[in-house]
Amino acid sequence: MFTASELVESLKGQLIVSCQAYPGEPMRQPQTTAQVAASAVLGGAAAVRVQGIADIQFTRNSVEVPVIGLWKDGHEGIFITPTLNHALSVAHAGAHIVALDGTTRERPDGLSLAETIRGVHERSHALVMADCDSFEAAKAAVEAGADFIGTTLAGYTDARAKTDGPDFELLRSIAEAGFDVPLIAEGRIHTPAQAREALDAGAHAVVVGTAITHPISITGWFKNALSH
Repeated sequence: MFTASELVESLKGQLIVSCQAYPGEPMRQPQTTAQVAASAVLGGAAAVRVQGIADIQFTRNSVEVPVIGLWKDGHEGIFITPTLNHALSVAHAGAHIVALDGTTRERPDGLSLAETIRGVHERSHALVMADCDSFEAAKAAVEAGADFIGTTLAGYTDARAKTDGPDFELLRSIAEAGFDVPLIAEGRIHTPAQAREALDAGAHAVVVGTAITHPISITGWFKNALSH
């Protein structure tokens, strides 16, 4: 088991690979997720991000790096680990870090973000990553006790327009605020150059998902390029 300081230090300046497939896709199997995660680790990933209870369990048995876990329930509103019960299930499945919706929207179970984070800290050994969509949300998540803040949801809510690529403006504004919480860059990082830029902009670590682990999207990029 990693201590909090060990987790923070192990991710500094590193690549985190998000290993997720969507319902109905051929790779949407917990065993496959674990194999993809293990492959990412062989390639140099310092941690992996995984969705779903079974996927977290299989992945924990397949890698020795930190596992960031989440549970997507639904498709609209708050659906990334939406309630405290979801968060505790993710933690008890073996996630070292529980990723949850860190926006300022009302949570489905009526608990505040601070109450949810406190519940995870009090009832498990997991840390919490707040997936934010704006500077205001990041600031509120820090005040609520989040152990990590991420730009995961930038452009996916009404808080900010969706950028073509990473939201570097948001990333820099959060980094410049000097919050005493590690900042994780995540969202539409599709090239090594963008990952490097995110780190240079002040990110503690960088999450890349689709560009590494989602062959349907990657194939589509090449197909579209050949069609024009």
